[in-house]
Amino acid sequence: MQTPLEVRRAFGVLFIGVSIAVGVASALSEIAFVNKTPTYYYGIIWVGSFGITFGIIFGKFRNIIPSIKGRMKNSVKWSRNVKAVNGLCWAAPFAAIGIFPSFYQYLILIGIGLGNLSTYLFMKKFSGLDNREQIIVAVISLVAIPISMTIDTSQLITNQTIAVITSRILIAIAYGAGGIYALLAKK
Repeated sequence: MQTPLEVRRAFGVLFIGVSIAVGVASALSEIAFVNKTPTYYYGIIWVGSFGITFGIIFGKFRNIIPSIKGRMKNSVKWSRNVKAVNGLCWAAPFAAIGIFPSFYQYLILIGIGLGNLSTYLFMKKFSGLDNREQIIVAVISLVAIPISMTIDTSQLITNQTIAVITSRILIAIAYGAGGIYALLAKK
């Protein structure tokens, strides 16, 4: 059985992994865009970035997998309605991308922000867990929306790809901050 601190640190490693994968994929996607590479490269870049990052992480830190699974099992005990609300907080903004594709960078931030916020609140209320790394990711992601919108609508920025990469970098920062908090936490 893992201690709460071990579980928090496992999620710290997971969040740092997400941060690295998003950061690397964002940079490589921008390079691919500038070089006008075929569209299918983006899928390869994103799947490859996450695959390599988590292949390395789970290869080196196999012992964190049970901790991550253990925390995720807490949500299995929630009522159907709570699971539905949590699922909608995560999924609805991503599903809305199909309807509003021009807002996808904001919808991703909303999904990550609301998903982490709802999971934090439900874990605290129904499982008695205070996963502050999740609330850090949620707050940074939600605060990043107006920042990203301001950059996107700025008269100084004429290229929309800057707004897209900014939102991706803000996602990487959010997960990185949550991960660093989890790794440095004392309890």
